[in-house]
Amino acid sequence: MQKDTSSSDVSASHVGRVRQRRRNSEIAADGNRANGPALLVSDQNKYKSMLIRTYSTLWMIGGFVFVIYMGHLYVWAMVVVIQIFMATELFNLLRKSSEEKQLPGFRLLNWHFFFTAMLFTYGRFLSRELVNTVTSDHLLFKVVSGLIKYQMFICYFLYTAGFVWFILTLKKKTYNYQFKQYAWTHMILLTVFAQSSFTVANIFEGMFWFLLPASLIVINDIAAYLFGFFLGRTPLIKLSPKKTWEGFIGASVTTIVSAFLLANVMGRFPWLTCPRKDLSTGWLHCDPAPMFKPEHYFLGDSVPQWFPWKEVSLLPVQWHALALGLFASIIAPFGGFFASGFKRAFKIKDFGDSIPGHGGITDRMDCQMVMAVFAYIYLQSFISPHNFSVDAILDQILRNLTYEEQKSLYQQLGEMILERQFMQS
Repeated sequence: MQKDTSSSDVSASHVGRVRQRRRNSEIAADGNRANGPALLVSDQNKYKSMLIRTYSTLWMIGGFVFVIYMGHLYVWAMVVVIQIFMATELFNLLRKSSEEKQLPGFRLLNWHFFFTAMLFTYGRFLSRELVNTVTSDHLLFKVVSGLIKYQMFICYFLYTAGFVWFILTLKKKTYNYQFKQYAWTHMILLTVFAQSSFTVANIFEGMFWFLLPASLIVINDIAAYLFGFFLGRTPLIKLSPKKTWEGFIGASVTTIVSAFLLANVMGRFPWLTCPRKDLSTGWLHCDPAPMFKPEHYFLGDSVPQWFPWKEVSLLPVQWHALALGLFASIIAPFGGFFASGFKRAFKIKDFGDSIPGHGGITDRMDCQMVMAVFAYIYLQSFISPHNFSVDAILDQILRNLTYEEQKSLYQQLGEMILERQFMQS
C-alpha cells in the first residue's frame, strides 16, 4: 500500500509539473501574440531579412550610380526597362492560364496597348530632343519632323487597331475575362505611364530634378526601415503592420535634413543641373541657372566665438529642396500604403520576386511614381519661367514648320537683325 501511494504521489506531482509548464508556455505564447504586432524587435528572422535586404539595396544603389554616370539617355533606358518589368508584374496579377489557353494571342494585345502608350507618351515629352539630335542630316530631319507632326494620329491609329483587334477576339465563354483584362490593361497604362513618364521629363530638365527626388525616396525608405527595426513599437497603419510611428517620424526628419544637404552637393555639378536638349551622351556644360548660383550668408554674432564657420554658402535651390523633402517624407509613403492595400485585395505578399528582400520592381516604385509627379509639377509651377523662352519658341518652330519654312524664317530673321543694326548705327 505504501508503495502504491508513493508512486501515485510521484505521478500526481509529475502531471502537476507538466500542467504548470503547459500553462506557462500558453501564457507566454498568448503574451507574444498580444505584443507581436507592436514589438518588432522580437522577430526572430529579422536579422536575416535585414542582411538580404541590405545586400540587394547596395547592389541597386551601385547600379543606379553607374547609370547616372553614363548619362541621360541611359537613365531614360533604365526607366523604360523598369516600366516593362512593372507592366509584366501587373499583367500577371489577373492572368488565368485556363482562360489564356482559349485565347491565343490575347497576351500580345496587352503589349500592343503598352507600346502604343509608350510611343504617345515619349513622343510628346521628347520631340524637341529628338529633332535636335538629327538636325545635321537633312533627310533624317525631314522624316523625324514628319513623324513628330503626325505622331498623335499615328498613336490613335495604333490604339484603334488594338481596339478592333480586341473586338474580333471576343469569345462567347470568355466575355467576362476579356473585358476585365481590357479594363485592367488600361488601368496599368494609366498607373505606369501617366506617372513614370514625368520621371523622363524631369531627367531632361536636368538630372538634378530626377536624382534628388529619387534619392529622397530611397533615404526615406531606408531610414523608416532602420528606425522601425531598432525602435519600432507603435503601429502606424493597419494596411502595413510593420510600419511604425517611430520609423515614420525618424524617416521624416532624416529625409528633410538630407534634402537640404544633398541639394547643396548636387547643385554644384553641371552634369546634374544642365538640361539635356538632345539625345546625345556627351558631357554637359552650361551657365548655372540662378537656382544653382551660391549665395553667401554671414553669420556674424549669431554663432558662438568657438564656431569655426563665420560664413555659409547656400544655393537657393536648397529652400525648394525642403519642400521636396517634406513631400517625400509625409505624402509619398502613402503610395506605398496604397500598394499595400492593393496587394491585400489580391491576397499577395509582393508584386514579384525579382529583388531579393524587397519583392518586385513595382514594390520599389510605388512611392517613386508619386514623387516624380510632384517634382515635375513643383518644377513647372515654382521654378521654371512662365514667359516665352527661346527654347519654347524653337520647340514650336521645329514641331510645326517644314524644313523649307524654317530656312525662310531664318533668312527673314537675319534680314530683320541686319536692318536694326543699320538703323542703330
